[in-house]
Amino acid sequence: MIRVERVGPLATIQDLGRPGWFDSGVGIAGAADRASLRLANRLVGNPEGAAGIEVLLGGLELLADRHLTVAVTGAAAPASVDGRPMGAASVLEIEAGQRLRLGFAMAGLRSYVAVRGGIDVPAVLGSRSRDTLSGLGPDPLRAGDVLPVGPPPRLYPIVDVAPVLPPASGLLTVHVIPGPRDDWFSSVTALFAGDWTVSSATDRIGARLDRRSGPALERRVSSELPTEGMALGSIQVPPSGQPVVFLADHPITGGYPVIGVVADAEVDLVAQARPGQRIRFRPCLT
Repeated sequence: MIRVERVGPLATIQDLGRPGWFDSGVGIAGAADRASLRLANRLVGNPEGAAGIEVLLGGLELLADRHLTVAVTGAAAPASVDGRPMGAASVLEIEAGQRLRLGFAMAGLRSYVAVRGGIDVPAVLGSRSRDTLSGLGPDPLRAGDVLPVGPPPRLYPIVDVAPVLPPASGLLTVHVIPGPRDDWFSSVTALFAGDWTVSSATDRIGARLDRRSGPALERRVSSELPTEGMALGSIQVPPSGQPVVFLADHPITGGYPVIGVVADAEVDLVAQARPGQRIRFRPCLT
């Protein structure tokens, strides 16, 4: 068991989501930065889809009630065990009575804490993820919560640390596949001209963007668009002209045109972009 002693802005239980429920109106959800959760799980010997803790900006404190093997990945939130600093993406051995603390992230937005055995809360529709849009899954963590840990896997990797770089804190370049509704705009090149800035209204549903430099996204078609399916990474453009990049908890349908879709491998990068960070879109060449 793990006791939650302190929570920062937000901490939720996340795995790789609940696919297969679109016909019931339920999205996949899951970790916003899937690569970081997968890495944390691999470091402690879990299956990649085991449930861990997604931590927004840091501020989490956990108390172990027995020996635990833990890894912290994602945003560069300084980790310490009983006040002793620990390296990023390291395998941490924590004894009963010791506390793992995450400070404020210096780069990136979301950190991931994996525990060998996984966080063993009850699954909802096959997943332990919290979907902040639908309200499915376990509630966001609060001080005083006690989290069960599942049985440890039989195999265990021999590794101390993963040589990964922290999320970028400067200009982020993201590749986009134009369409399916790029023809609704006067020019799709307006998306690729200049820079955008991540808004403070960003959440797990989507990264909302403000224009930093370059031309506005002007609609060529003024009629309403029938509701259609929305994919992870879709760049939806509401009437304001300020696009939203859909993230893990995005709605599965929408009525505003999608000018392009972020390449799947780079959605995780957008999920780590902090408010005020600059984003530049580039068209995919293949």
